[in-house]
Amino acid sequence: METILIVDDEKDLRFNLSNILKDEGYNAIAVGDGRKALNAVKKNSPNLVLLDMKLPEMDGMQILEKMKLIDKDLIIIMLTAYGNLNGAVKAMKLGAFDYLAKPFDNEELILVIKRALRTQYLAKEVETLKKRVGEKITAEELMGESPQIKQVLKQIKIIAPTNMTVILQGESGTGKELIAQMIHQESPRKNDPFIAIDCGAIPDTLAESELFGHEKGAFTGADAQKEGRFEEANGGTLFLDEITNLSSTTQRKLLRVIQERRLQHIGGKRSIKVDVRIIVATNINLSGAVRRGKFREDLFHRLNEFHISLPPLRERKDDIPHLAMRFLGGGNQELNKKIEGFSSDVMKLLLDYPWPGNVRELKNVVRKAVLLCDSNHIKPEHFPLDNIASTKKLEFQQDLDKGVSLKEITKKATGQIEKEAIEQALAKAGGNKSKTAKILKIDRMTLYSKMKEYQIRRL
Repeated sequence: METILIVDDEKDLRFNLSNILKDEGYNAIAVGDGRKALNAVKKNSPNLVLLDMKLPEMDGMQILEKMKLIDKDLIIIMLTAYGNLNGAVKAMKLGAFDYLAKPFDNEELILVIKRALRTQYLAKEVETLKKRVGEKITAEELMGESPQIKQVLKQIKIIAPTNMTVILQGESGTGKELIAQMIHQESPRKNDPFIAIDCGAIPDTLAESELFGHEKGAFTGADAQKEGRFEEANGGTLFLDEITNLSSTTQRKLLRVIQERRLQHIGGKRSIKVDVRIIVATNINLSGAVRRGKFREDLFHRLNEFHISLPPLRERKDDIPHLAMRFLGGGNQELNKKIEGFSSDVMKLLLDYPWPGNVRELKNVVRKAVLLCDSNHIKPEHFPLDNIASTKKLEFQQDLDKGVSLKEITKKATGQIEKEAIEQALAKAGGNKSKTAKILKIDRMTLYSKMKEYQIRRL
């Protein structure tokens, strides 16, 4: 759970922001002045700070500078009641990630926070890789050495040097963003920006502004001109994750920008030229979405210049021991531990488990096991998987009698586990779909798709 520090002298605003952030699943800490804010940064090491520009004793600029001395990588979003563009620009130069003008829209606030935390996560990943440059880290070390992954890496080498648009298709957690980054790093654009955006996290009301930017006064709350993600990625690569979540209207405008290589801000009249390589990702079959009328056919054909399918982890189990050891090393470094490896029982558990959450789930499970481990080797009691796997006994005797394939059995097992997980999350959330999606850490469109697939009725 990420910790967010709120620094504002308005008590009501601190209270409201704390509740909004807690509803989104964050740990919120709120203080009213600079001295308490600096102490909170030292004591709590927050992931992100919402910092008001105007505060008693020390103003926001002074606090910003002092916070950066404590933690140069701390992500700080400035809050201003004055829409002061000059002050916001100065704050950005001093290291602020972004700014919001009061009164701001709650959805916009959450969007900026999610984008900032995503940037922080990617920055840490890049820093880890930089530390290992001397070791000449290979793509195989990152992804694995199974035949399926070797085929994916071969495709990356073919497509990366071009400017062709790429569709990455794979289940959630299979590493689509990592593949997009690898394509960017192997391309002639590697020294220019790589900008990633989660289309499932953007409210429809903000999607166009987020992608294409807006002019001051274009809509309520637009207190200053703002560049969109296309402009931020100019010269580099724009990665659109879970693109099927964009509305039909936004899809149409996206198609025009990709075709014409030009855009207009919302409320603007000037045509802005952009040079961006597009990589998109989806966890559903995009051509199937076109047939069902869920995705524009013309946009699909424009994007479908090259296609890479990422296999789920259950279909490349040869990679599990390698990936588990890599995540163990990362957990040791992060948590200051010296765990040497996994017991044979744990490795069998890892290999037998179907991994519905794929590589992302494996990483999170290993990290949690490192935290809980109090010996030289991780043992079964340090893992939650035995509990997960035993929530429902999976019986396949009839299937085996018929001679069903192992692949079909694995798919059925994964489906039953996914279905039960969704049903339990729905019950926990009282039938609220938004809360259910948050519990499962997926977007609402994916939840609806899974409920339809498994014929789960609304509670």
